[in-house]
Amino acid sequence: MADTTTTTPATTSAATRSTGTHASGSTSGKTTIDDTVVSKVAGIAAREVNGVYSLGNGAARAIGAIRDAIGQRDHGQGVKVEVGEKQVAADITIVAEYPAPLQQVADGVRQAVTRSLQQIVGMEVTEVNVTVQDVHIEGDDDNDDDKKESRVE
Repeated sequence: MADTTTTTPATTSAATRSTGTHASGSTSGKTTIDDTVVSKVAGIAAREVNGVYSLGNGAARAIGAIRDAIGQRDHGQGVKVEVGEKQVAADITIVAEYPAPLQQVADGVRQAVTRSLQQIVGMEVTEVNVTVQDVHIEGDDDNDDDKKESRVE
């Protein structure tokens, strides 16, 4: 995927991008936003939605747990972006918390990611696809073998 490259006057918004010098006398320049930055912005926004337990498929979450343990969290985990010059599309894979309504969680992720990409990155969002990969049930991660009743003596 290519880096996002746009030319904007310093005081114009994403909707009014143009080349040249702005009337106030500010200079023009080139802004490049790397795909990894776009992925991080989308990942952070998705994680903030109520009902999202984590992002990514099983393998990505396993690697993410290792990264978290050494203090290098990957905020773009579970996020794939396609970035053009003025538009971006994102695919987000989530694990939802049980019993959160899955459609509402997916809609919330879609809205949060779209809003963040438009506001922070300043690009038009063409689509945000959300895949609910798994459902986290509280207590599934607990490995308290002492509390389990033995089936054999």
